[in-house]
Amino acid sequence: MLNALRAQNFKSWPDTGSIQLAPLTGLFGTNSSGKTAILQLLLMLKQTVEARDRQQILALGDERSDIDLGRFRDLLHKGEDRPNLNLSIGWTLRNNLEILDPEGEPDRVLFSIPQLNFEVDIEERDDVKWVREFVYQFKQGDRPYRFGMEWDPPSETENSLKYKLIAQGYELRRFRGRVWPLPAPIKNYSFPDKVNNYYQNASFLSDLVLAFEECFKNIYYLGPLREYPRRNYAWSGDRPVDVGSRGELTIAAILASRWRDRENSIEKDIAQKLREIGLIHNLRIEAIQGDRGSYQVWVRRSPNTPEVLITDVGFGVSQILPVLVLCYYVPEGSTIILEHPEIHLHPFAQAGLADVFIDVINRRKVQIILESHSEHLLRRLQRRIAEEVFSHEQTCLYFCQLDDRGQSHLQSLQLDEFGNIMNWPQDFFGDEMGELAAKTEAEMRRRMEAKV
Repeated sequence: MLNALRAQNFKSWPDTGSIQLAPLTGLFGTNSSGKTAILQLLLMLKQTVEARDRQQILALGDERSDIDLGRFRDLLHKGEDRPNLNLSIGWTLRNNLEILDPEGEPDRVLFSIPQLNFEVDIEERDDVKWVREFVYQFKQGDRPYRFGMEWDPPSETENSLKYKLIAQGYELRRFRGRVWPLPAPIKNYSFPDKVNNYYQNASFLSDLVLAFEECFKNIYYLGPLREYPRRNYAWSGDRPVDVGSRGELTIAAILASRWRDRENSIEKDIAQKLREIGLIHNLRIEAIQGDRGSYQVWVRRSPNTPEVLITDVGFGVSQILPVLVLCYYVPEGSTIILEHPEIHLHPFAQAGLADVFIDVINRRKVQIILESHSEHLLRRLQRRIAEEVFSHEQTCLYFCQLDDRGQSHLQSLQLDEFGNIMNWPQDFFGDEMGELAAKTEAEMRRRMEAKV
C-alpha cells in the first residue's frame, strides 16, 4: 500500500508537502485546483516502470497512453526557475523484503524491510533530461539506510554523465583495479548492470528496484471518461489485467472471471452492488447464439420489469459498471486510482459508492485513491465512520485550492472518530447557506413588489 507522496516543482504545485495516503484517500476541491496532477504523478511513474525503453527517464505518454503530459518543461511549475523535478513516494510491502547477506552465511538475512521510500531529482538542460540523484531509504530498528546513485560533476575536460553510488549504513566494497565511474541510471530508479561488475556485495540493490517496480505494477487506473455501452461485445478468451482506462475491457474482465471460476465469479458481487445502490435489479451476460465470441449485456431494472440491453437503460449503469468491476477484479492488495467515479450517477447511487469502496477495502485489502466532487459520497463515508463500519484512521481526505498566483495548496481535512470534519473549508461544496439566503431574499423582494 502507498503510504506517502510528495512532489516539488510539479505543474501547479511548487511543493505538495508530504501527502499521507490511507486505504481510502479522497481529493476534493474546485476545478483546476491541482487534484488531477497528484494522480498524474503516480500514473507517470507507473508508465515509466512499464516502458520498454530502459533509457527513458520519464514516460510522459502520448495519445495512446493513459495520460499524455507533453514535454518535461510542461511538467515544471511555471512560478519556479529551477529546471528540476523532485519526487518521493513511500509504500508498505505486501511481505517483508528479505535481503540475504551477500558475504555472510547463505541463509543469513541482512535486511528485513517492511517499508520503503524512494526519492528522485530529475533535471533537464538543453532539452536533455538526466537524473541528478535517486535513493532508496528504509530503517532497521532505529538505524536508517540509504542506497542510490548521484551525479558526479565532471571536470572541465569531461562532457559525459558519470555517477557514484550512495551507500549509508552499509559499506559497498569495490573490486580491486582501476576505479571506473558508473554510467547513468536505468530510467530514473534502477542501478546499471555495471554496479555488480564494480562492487563485490551490491547484488541486493536489484531487490530494491524490483520492489519499486512491483509497487507500480499493482496500481490500476480508471479515468473519468468511459466508453458508451454497446449492443454487442466481443471476447476472444483473453484475460485483461484491468478494465482499461476508459472501461473498454469491463465485459471482457467479467467473462474472464467467469471462465476462471464460475462459482466465485465477480458477477455476483457486481449484481448485488448494482441492486444496493439502486440502479438495476439484475445483470446478465450471455453469448449470442450462432455468433461465436460475441456477447450481450442484459439488465432488469426491477423484479417485475422485462430484461433489456444495457444500451436501453440509463447511461449511469454503463458508467458505474467499470468502477465496480475494477474494484472486485484486481488482485487483493492492489491500489486503484479513480477519477470522478460518481460521474453520471444520481445522489443515492453516489452515496452507495462509498459502501462499495468500504467493502473492497475491508474485504479485499484494496487501496482506493480517488478524485471526486461528490458531497453525497463523502456524507455516506462520514456516516459509516460514525456507525463504526469504517475507521477514520483508514481515511485521508484533502481539499485542493488554487491561489491567484497559480499555485496549488493542499489542506488536510481533520476527520474525527465520529466522522466529523473539524476544519471544513469555506465553500467546500459550494455556498449552500448563501444560496438559501439569496433565494429567501429574492422571494421576499418579489412578495413585497406584488403587494405594491
